[in-house]
Amino acid sequence: MQALKIGASGMIAQQRKTAVVANNLANMNTTGFHRRRTELQDLIYDQIKRPDNKHSKVGNDVPNGVQSGFGVALVENYRIAEQGSLRETGNAFDIAIQGSGYFQVQLPDGTAGYTRDGTFQLDSSGALVTTEGYLVQPSISIPANAVDIVINANGEIQAKMDGQAGLSTVGQLTTVTFPNEAGLKPEGLNLFTEAPASGAPTSGIPGQGGFGVTLQGMVESSNVNPVEELAAMIAAQRAYELNSKVIQTADQMMAPLNG
Repeated sequence: MQALKIGASGMIAQQRKTAVVANNLANMNTTGFHRRRTELQDLIYDQIKRPDNKHSKVGNDVPNGVQSGFGVALVENYRIAEQGSLRETGNAFDIAIQGSGYFQVQLPDGTAGYTRDGTFQLDSSGALVTTEGYLVQPSISIPANAVDIVINANGEIQAKMDGQAGLSTVGQLTTVTFPNEAGLKPEGLNLFTEAPASGAPTSGIPGQGGFGVTLQGMVESSNVNPVEELAAMIAAQRAYELNSKVIQTADQMMAPLNG
């Protein structure tokens, strides 16, 4: 009786799918969050051959084949790197990327992290950092006597100093792209790290060579659509219930044998 295993595999797959949908909904207000999707595939099939019969045996294989499946499994949980809507904040150090690219930051262990979350601020020394205190790379320091900051679409940071009429360039933001950004390894805190599936990073100036432009005073919202996620949640719940019904039916069919 394979029905018990098949029903159990379906329940496990739908349970994991529900967890992914729940995580999407939980992060619907997370800056720069990209929703995830699951992919299911049927498991290997058992090829059933013709039984021996001395009166009418022609061959071992049934003409159209008889295959018995073994259920379903979750084979992929991938990130949809789709542009989220842009939200204006008015904060001079909030920076959104419109188009492709990630900001690069330095993690505590010295390695590089990548993020679409541009809610930056200054630390005690005037360096541009993330909300967790990670330095934005390349390192950018804002002079203490700066009274106004302007960041253009190409990531150039200009400051108006106290007592000066013009603007002075104090830094240059760069962004990073990957051959397969969906393959980046999520580390939490809106951060990703390079992985074999993502390929090597390529750094460039925003607005040039296919890199997205930078927008000051704005942040990228998550690309989660709550209506779609709720519909996916209902579908997964219904599929879970149907698979549990398969197990109940199989158990009832075996009851006379066990009695």
